[in-house]
Amino acid sequence: MASDAGAVTGRPDGKTPKNRSEISYGRWYWPSFTFPGILWLAALFILPFYVVLSVAFGTVDPLFRLPLPVYQPWWWSVDTFRTTFEKFTSGSHIYLDPLTRTLVYVGLASLICLVLGYAVAYYTARYAGRWKWLILVLLISPFWISYLMRIYAWQSLLQPDGYINDALGVFGVAPIIWVGRPITVVLGLVYGYIPFMILPLFGFLDRIDQNLLEAGRDLGASSYQTFRRVTLPLSKPGILAGLVIVSLPMFGDYYTNNLLGSTNTSMYGNLIDSAVGQAGQGPEAGSLVLILIVLVMIPMLYYLRSTRRQTEAA
Repeated sequence: MASDAGAVTGRPDGKTPKNRSEISYGRWYWPSFTFPGILWLAALFILPFYVVLSVAFGTVDPLFRLPLPVYQPWWWSVDTFRTTFEKFTSGSHIYLDPLTRTLVYVGLASLICLVLGYAVAYYTARYAGRWKWLILVLLISPFWISYLMRIYAWQSLLQPDGYINDALGVFGVAPIIWVGRPITVVLGLVYGYIPFMILPLFGFLDRIDQNLLEAGRDLGASSYQTFRRVTLPLSKPGILAGLVIVSLPMFGDYYTNNLLGSTNTSMYGNLIDSAVGQAGQGPEAGSLVLILIVLVMIPMLYYLRSTRRQTEAA
């Protein structure tokens, strides 16, 4: 009887604990909650990633020029991967220029997302009041429409006879060719990914204890000093999380440039898209994906390292 009561209350003596801190769980109780997520990731990430490895280190069908994955690691060949990597190190403009443009575009777009997103998140968390929910709904509402459809809408707006040029024509400005410009691609990336920057920033800013801000002002700090010494350091995890969330998908983005850019503004994702669409280039496409994964792991590892340090410091 005591064992049954102990199983219910979590204590061997069967007594009801006075508070939750006295309840003891098994060693694997809380880790077991992660098992469904781990299985989900294993099915939808690890297995597809292994297929990419098998394609990158595999071969090509000699008749139809289709990629033939090699699932046995002992039969893998690194020749295609080595050749693809040498195209970057040798300074080939066909491969190196899109990589350089990707780094520049992603850097500029992430910076713009951070500046604009921080302002919106800060206002929403501090001053929106009862309108906070409406602002959050408006931020999430673009996700109800396909990203491609929204970029198609921008493509129509930016045409020489589109509404933007019509509006500028009122002020005597001649029609501007917007599509195909680097600034258009950068602003397209900002438009597509800035909600992913605002939401995590809002989450961190909204959780900052108001007493800390009031203590700073009581000690004689100005609003700027309070922001710089209290709000900004406490929101650093949100800044890093937002930068990682927006920058990682930007590296593989290709459809923004396809709709708003040109061959002169092609990005790294366009290299992968082009290789996938060409016969016999399957292993090269897989190699490009592996190079991209190594590239995006750099900011991801920095984020994990920074988060771990802050957790240990706390």
